[in-house]
Amino acid sequence: MIRDEKLDDVSADKRRCAGRTRADDAKEQQELKAAPANNNLTGELMEQICQRSNLNQAYKRVKANKGASGIDGLNVEDLKAHIGEHKDAMIQSLLDGSYRPQPVRQVTIPKPAGGVRQLGIPTVVDRLIQQAILQVLQPMFDPSFSKFSYGFRPGRSAHQAIKQAQKYVQAGRKIVVDIDLEKFFDRVNHDIMMARLAKRIEDKRLLTIIRRFLKAGILQDGVGMVREQGVMQGGPLSPLLSNILLDELDKELERRGHHFCRYADDCNIYVKSLKAGTRVLASIAGWLEKRLKLQVNEAKSGVAKVDLRQFLGYRLCSTGQLDLPKKSETRLKAVVRQVTKRNRGVSFAVVIQELNGKLRGWSQYFKWLEKPRKLANLDSWIRRKLRCYRLKQWKNCGTIATNLIQLGVKPSSARQTSSSGKGWWRLSRTPALHTGLSNQWFNEQGLLNLHNQITRLQSLT
Repeated sequence: MIRDEKLDDVSADKRRCAGRTRADDAKEQQELKAAPANNNLTGELMEQICQRSNLNQAYKRVKANKGASGIDGLNVEDLKAHIGEHKDAMIQSLLDGSYRPQPVRQVTIPKPAGGVRQLGIPTVVDRLIQQAILQVLQPMFDPSFSKFSYGFRPGRSAHQAIKQAQKYVQAGRKIVVDIDLEKFFDRVNHDIMMARLAKRIEDKRLLTIIRRFLKAGILQDGVGMVREQGVMQGGPLSPLLSNILLDELDKELERRGHHFCRYADDCNIYVKSLKAGTRVLASIAGWLEKRLKLQVNEAKSGVAKVDLRQFLGYRLCSTGQLDLPKKSETRLKAVVRQVTKRNRGVSFAVVIQELNGKLRGWSQYFKWLEKPRKLANLDSWIRRKLRCYRLKQWKNCGTIATNLIQLGVKPSSARQTSSSGKGWWRLSRTPALHTGLSNQWFNEQGLLNLHNQITRLQSLT
């Protein structure tokens, strides 16, 4: 059901999650009264948000994105019927400013580099509302953002950020100030965030509802928690809100004449000396803490030569070439190991098919790599993992020898190899395996070759 002023269908913990005090209401009213008039933006944004065409577009986007259900258990497949029944009440609550989001369901996902990331899953109805708001606000805010901001923006990508960083290095800026904001999404100050929005938005109803989204509680394992700061990752509106806040950082860096790239909360500044970089890091860290109440993660931030750091999965060499850092290589190998587990019990053709899907997506992202030797080494390692998988499928000495002979290996070599007593990994490197399960044989099985794929992608751009 669409929520009214009372949270009738929510448990005590959930009510406490979404609970508000008189101080909260007073702060909202004070903030909204202080919102300045702005002739560039209408004071009737909520009417635009509630337009049928905008809501239909938001519905299509939420449905296409799929995603898990929120605390109410309503899934994307149920959304159309739910909206059909409650559309009028939902729109009315948005127009009169009474709409109240439900608490988000908190989940954790592992980070590639270790640790976990906290995600908040809003209900599908709240996702629909956030998406509708995003579609109206994004075209208004995005044109004013810095051209050196690349994350979560239409027509912009991580590749563009990497290419811009490459230009800085090629121009002689070979020292990078790598700024990592500590738990950025968890520590966004709501008052600062709302003050930035109020400078551009006149519609007090919209400001009220955005604040309610920011303060919507968290429900984890049946326990409710009130949220006093942070922008919960997982909702459609969160990336835009983060860019609105961090655009102030971008403008400050531009004012100071710095050469930088920012992708979400990952910001790199390129300078010509370690001394200058150290000074810049200290100055920007102080500005962030004072102006935006954000902390720089000292453990992950630093000043170094560009080839000692990585940016968005790539490593920039001092020459400006794009290389694959060890972390990105390790992550790919972990994916390949998962697909080629020898106890999976699936056919070799299925393994090839699954692996090709992973490699195709990986090569699309890393298509700008300029170190072909590393790609060739990765291709060789992947083929060796697949030889191990094939050997495991063959299991016993007799089957291994028979299959190797059928693949063109000399009988004496096939029998000697199969009876050697070596483990699968050592056997996979023997001449008999390289002859029988040759590179050409893998091509015939349809295995995607990273080196060839990336070379082809580069030729198309």
